[in-house]
Amino acid sequence: MDAAHLQELVELEEHHWWHVAKRRLASGLLRRYAPPPGLLIEGGVGSCRNLIEFRRLGYEVAGLDVMPEAVGLAHERGLDGVRQHDLCDPWPFEANQARAVVLLDVIEHVPEPVAALRNAHEVLAPGGAAVVTVPAYQWLFGEWDRTLGHHRRYTGHMLRAQSEEAGLHVRLLKHWNAFTLPAAVAVRGIQRLRRNSGGAAFPRVSRWTNRMLLRCAGVEQWLIDRGPVPCGLSLVGVLQK
Repeated sequence: MDAAHLQELVELEEHHWWHVAKRRLASGLLRRYAPPPGLLIEGGVGSCRNLIEFRRLGYEVAGLDVMPEAVGLAHERGLDGVRQHDLCDPWPFEANQARAVVLLDVIEHVPEPVAALRNAHEVLAPGGAAVVTVPAYQWLFGEWDRTLGHHRRYTGHMLRAQSEEAGLHVRLLKHWNAFTLPAAVAVRGIQRLRRNSGGAAFPRVSRWTNRMLLRCAGVEQWLIDRGPVPCGLSLVGVLQK
């Protein structure tokens, strides 16, 4: 992630439906599989809005990010437990210390995702869980992904295989964000035909559209809690030690 995209996240993560829905999804899974209190470590903190929410839920929070700008922003927002660190290197925490780890749209950015997941396994306490989201479908990989620094998009089989190689047990693995998949496929197809990526700016929406998409995400989260979701632009996993 570059500094310009970090600034965009600061502006968007408070209200934009995508970020709010993902935060609600992660919070619900954390309460279900690794409820507070305890230490929660987020890898790739971005604007730190998620960590602020997780602290509100009752966790002691810490974080790691490779960007000094993200670490500086975290400290400005009162999150002194955030450090600059490469997720593929051993994490600067004691083994078996964390109740939860959160990696939201992060491991697609790292060259060695199994190493990052293995480090998460190392710091998790027995019974602790990692909540992970990744973009789905390698066939959608395009200039958008390259601009954002993605190394890959995921299938469920790939995320499961990497998790198990890292020693983590997959408790839940499902698609989410199914309701925007048709639009994403159409946009990627048009961009490829025109050989125009359109950049990697996050799409802005009206307040009415934002509310509507949040409601759709709420319905989908209800479905995720009760059964399989057959497709979706992203994958979400709960990986347990």
